[in-house]
Amino acid sequence: MTKNPSEQSPGQGASSLEKQVRIYSLATTENECIIFLEELAGNRLLPIWIGITEGQAIAIRFSGIVLPRPLTHDLLLGAIKTFGYGVEKVVVCDIKDNTFYARIRLVKEGSALDLDSRPSDAIAVAVRAGCPIFVDEKVFANCQTLSKPITEDEVGKFKADLKNLKPEDIFKDLKSKKNPGPAAQKPGPESEESEGDEENPDE
Repeated sequence: MTKNPSEQSPGQGASSLEKQVRIYSLATTENECIIFLEELAGNRLLPIWIGITEGQAIAIRFSGIVLPRPLTHDLLLGAIKTFGYGVEKVVVCDIKDNTFYARIRLVKEGSALDLDSRPSDAIAVAVRAGCPIFVDEKVFANCQTLSKPITEDEVGKFKADLKNLKPEDIFKDLKSKKNPGPAAQKPGPESEESEGDEENPDE
C-alpha cells in the first residue's frame, strides 16, 4: 500500500498515460477465463488471463444474481467503505515477466492510497464500486493487443479466433523482439498473478 498525499490527490483524474477501458467480453474455458479490456478512445483490446473464481466474481456483477451473503470482493469493498474510503479508480499499471500488475486507488478527505492488486481482483472491485478502469500505456506497448472487430464478419471471425487464443499468442511477439533466439517460455494463467500470491497458485 502506497500513500500519495499530493501528486495523486483525488480529483486529478487519470494521467495522460492512462487509457480508460471497459470490459469488452469475458471468455471462459474449463479451467481459466480471459477478460478483454476495450480501449474507449481507441481500437485496442487487452486480453488478460484470470482465474475461474475471479472471472465468476466479475460476471456475477453483470448477471443480476443477488447472493444472500457477500463474496470476497463485496467484503473488501465493504471494509473500504467502513473505514471511510471510496474507490476512485483501478489501473492495470505494469507488466513484468508476463505478469500483469494493478493498483486500486482509494480516496478519503483529500488524501489517496494505492493498493497493489492483481488485475482480476481490482476489476472485480471496480465493477462493484462503479469506478472507472484504466490501463497504463506501457502495458499496451509491452503486450500484444488485439484490434476491436467492426463489421459483423469481423465480429464472427473474432469470436472464432477466441476459441483458439492462448497466452503465448499474446506474448510471443514481444519475447521475440526482446530476446531473439531461444523460444519464450509458455506463459499460462499465472501470467496474471502478483508476486507472493499463494492463495490461487493456478492464476
